[in-house]
Amino acid sequence: MQSADPIPLILVDDEPHIRLAAGQTLELAGYEVTTFERAEPVLNQIGDNWPGVLVTDINLPGMDGLELMKRVQMIDPDLPVILITGHGDISMAVRAMRDGAWDFIEKPFASDLLQDVVRRAVEKRALTIENRNLRTELAAQSAPGPRVIGNTPVIQQMRRLIQSVADAPADILLMGETGSGKDLLARYIHEHSRRREHNFVAINCGAVPENLIESELFGHEKGAFTDAKSRRIGKFEHANGGTLFLDEIESMPMSLQVKLLRVLEERVIERLGSNELIPIDIRVVAASKADLRERALAGEFREDLYYRLNVVQVDIPPLRERRDDIPLLFQHFALIALAQYGREDVPPLSAERLHSLISHDWPGNVRELRNLAERYVLLGEACTFGFDNRPITDSGEDWMSLPEQVARFEKLLIHTELGRHGGSITDTLQSLGLPRKTLYDKMKKHGLNKDDYKG
Repeated sequence: MQSADPIPLILVDDEPHIRLAAGQTLELAGYEVTTFERAEPVLNQIGDNWPGVLVTDINLPGMDGLELMKRVQMIDPDLPVILITGHGDISMAVRAMRDGAWDFIEKPFASDLLQDVVRRAVEKRALTIENRNLRTELAAQSAPGPRVIGNTPVIQQMRRLIQSVADAPADILLMGETGSGKDLLARYIHEHSRRREHNFVAINCGAVPENLIESELFGHEKGAFTDAKSRRIGKFEHANGGTLFLDEIESMPMSLQVKLLRVLEERVIERLGSNELIPIDIRVVAASKADLRERALAGEFREDLYYRLNVVQVDIPPLRERRDDIPLLFQHFALIALAQYGREDVPPLSAERLHSLISHDWPGNVRELRNLAERYVLLGEACTFGFDNRPITDSGEDWMSLPEQVARFEKLLIHTELGRHGGSITDTLQSLGLPRKTLYDKMKKHGLNKDDYKG
């Protein structure tokens, strides 16, 4: 029943022999058990998406089990709490179940009873978390605007971080290599926040001449300088109520960094040539491909600005660290290119070409992959898998055992057929010659979802 990662359980009882016996019983059943003799330390161990179950005695020194249950329910009302009761506590336990306890066990209890109650609670907890994740994913995928494509753990973790801060007032720093999708992620954050009804304004700090960037950001009054023939609203003011995206923030001149720091701290701006302070309500999302901390230590970036920007840092993984997302990304970009170029279909990728996609190091990251997908849509089988007519070759990736290579090849084949049949399970199982249950088991094993392949 247990997954590769043991389910965590917390057991609270002030009687050492019960902690020892019940803890060993649950550990033998495959759980990861942490025991406590008091309730107070437990609250620091549990978060709102903690995957485990709490088993606690009612009678404890200090905070009792019922109070612990109430505190835990404030953190996560769906977390199963199993109460251990003495003979005189039965009526109290029944009332506690009406208040949300999962179940109770009366002392003395048999090992198989404890295992059975915990097993059912663990299954319920797993279902609750799965449903939460599905609802979150559904909301993210059905919302307007750009999507963050991928199912690898690093991308799921990044999505969870973004969703947790999307509506917070904090500024965000995106760190990632060239082509990793910093601009798309900034738009994603904006579109999935309460600010989406207002402007998303982007400026590349490295593309604007140094003598113009201050006017671009803050605007100017008529006559502020020689060519200022009329008032101009700057990017900060235009983004009021919404999001300002400062790409390549590492390229911002040091003289302007002082003014940016003041804006971030005070949320007011002055147009060039004006003494009027204009309050603004914006979120700033800054992005850098360089390590700003190293730049700051080297004196090439203001250290105080770095710490002011780095309230929330989101690290975007390079494509080579999320290789299992590559087929899904390629298909996504190919579908966009089909619509863009008015093409009706694209030849399915062979297993050899899929292997080439997976093996390549992708120095240009997602942008490089998107360009290749567009070229493949335009050229079909004549497309060279590589740039400058260089074939994509093995990148020297870590050695894989035979079972690992077989599993990856199996995943690629299923991915190919799901994509070719638009996510149709019936057509996919027929083309692969697999029973329906086997196909579903393999899709679950490889993290494949039929909905990801629908046009």
